[in-house]
Amino acid sequence: MTTGATADGPGAALSYTHGTGTTPLLGETIGHNLDRAVAAHPGREALVVAGGGPRWTYAEFGAAVAELARAFLGIGVAKGDRVGIWAVNCPEWVLTQYATARIGAILVNINPAYRSHELAYVLNQSGVSVLCASTAHRTSDYRAMVEEVRADCPRLRAVHYIGRTGEQGAADGLGATGWDTLLAAAAAVSPGDLAAREATLSCDDPVNIQYTSGTTGFPKGATLSHHNILNNGYFVGETLGYTERDRICIPVPFYHCFGMVMGNLAATSHGACMVIPAPSFDPAATLRAVADERCTSLYGVPTMFIAELALPDFAAYDLGSLRTGIMAGSPCPVEVMKRVVTEMHMAEVSICYGMTETSPVSTQTRREDDLERRTGTVGRVLPHVEVKVIDPDTGTVLPRGRAGELCTRGYGVMIGYWGEPERSAEAVDTGRWMHTGDLAVMRPDGYVQIVGRIKDMIIRGGENIYPREIEEFLHAHPKISDVQVVGVPDERYGEEILACVIPRDPADPPTQDEVTAFCRDRLAHFKIPRRVEILDAFPMTVSGKVRKVELRERYAAGPEGTG
Repeated sequence: MTTGATADGPGAALSYTHGTGTTPLLGETIGHNLDRAVAAHPGREALVVAGGGPRWTYAEFGAAVAELARAFLGIGVAKGDRVGIWAVNCPEWVLTQYATARIGAILVNINPAYRSHELAYVLNQSGVSVLCASTAHRTSDYRAMVEEVRADCPRLRAVHYIGRTGEQGAADGLGATGWDTLLAAAAAVSPGDLAAREATLSCDDPVNIQYTSGTTGFPKGATLSHHNILNNGYFVGETLGYTERDRICIPVPFYHCFGMVMGNLAATSHGACMVIPAPSFDPAATLRAVADERCTSLYGVPTMFIAELALPDFAAYDLGSLRTGIMAGSPCPVEVMKRVVTEMHMAEVSICYGMTETSPVSTQTRREDDLERRTGTVGRVLPHVEVKVIDPDTGTVLPRGRAGELCTRGYGVMIGYWGEPERSAEAVDTGRWMHTGDLAVMRPDGYVQIVGRIKDMIIRGGENIYPREIEEFLHAHPKISDVQVVGVPDERYGEEILACVIPRDPADPPTQDEVTAFCRDRLAHFKIPRRVEILDAFPMTVSGKVRKVELRERYAAGPEGTG
């Protein structure tokens, strides 16, 4: 096992580096990789639903995947067909992920938070012919929304509802069946038929379409291959030191790379166990799953860890089995990271940086890194990946220590946006560099710091201000639990700094004067927030990212958005 070195070379003064290592890339499909895990660890647990749900050994999981793969063949799913999955975290999601990979179908991940308008767009844009869906979750009636849009989705020929039994198609002829009816189709397909289909597959085939949640316009479908996501999951797991003895608690959504790549594929490529704590994030259920299943690794975005640490009975959960995990998805506050290390026993916790278009991880902190690197950076480049920081206006590589746009190149860069070559060319240049849109600084030691989004950067009176720096600083304020900093319009300076704060004690929130006094003499005057808004919660995407664009819009007119 290797975590990879960083090769800087003679141009080390420039913001360019690439990851080296003695472990080669995996040149196989996801199905073949799973076969190797099943053969090596047949009796070890592969997938567990915490709280008394199903659990499969690798032998049982492999058999269940093969059965579902034969079922898809039985209903006529061809190589390259798009199969949609619109569901919360459940074992059927995982089985569908691996079964579609085994037959060369392309899995289309559909955000569980989507409503009918967004669902129709994704189904039509990707050309989904078969949809696997939950029936309902919380306030979402998935079945009703499918019924609403299916007449406008001519290529959708069949819907299979997870958890329903014996349900037949509606009168208009669209096949809508329960999961057991889908599985029954496997009986007509032999293992030899499945093997014959697998023999036609290449690791470079597209296997997954993930829709990125852009801030404007319709989402783009990042198209990823077996090679993209299998290797990324594998090397993330290698960097965390995963073996067949690890048990990974995955409360992050499977529809996102965090769940299905960094979680599922990192696990199966090492013979480790995937643990599903709940259908969607629940802080108490997550900690209960860690304790009951003796998980060694826990994933989450910062807001998830904050919610777990804030539980009134947090100290009652036995988290002593934890050693590692990943905090990613959005900037990781230093103070939160320190508490995760000390109070959750995650001494080897890692920060990862990436994006859907790069499968997703490009940089990651290492287990042996000191606390400063594991709290102040997003790590260094992974093996077989290159990163550079450029001037976004000229494209030239900047000296180390200068902020610019982070670009990444290597096996993880997507095939492109599905059906959108022009948007693909805007994101991936002719040299196959993915332009992330993130502002970063590469330190002299090769470690990378994310200082904001190019579009998030605040320009106040000609000064470039990176919200991340101010957010990190304000996290140390004794009255602040969480904070997001955005720029809002200002007649005098062009933009002014707004701090949106969730207080530790709602009955005693920090005042504007207290925030100003806390910043005075420790931050440059132009970085001090001129406005403070107190919130109960931030507007979030379902994957746990704060919707800063919504905060900007809400408060653009003035306090409380009223002017």
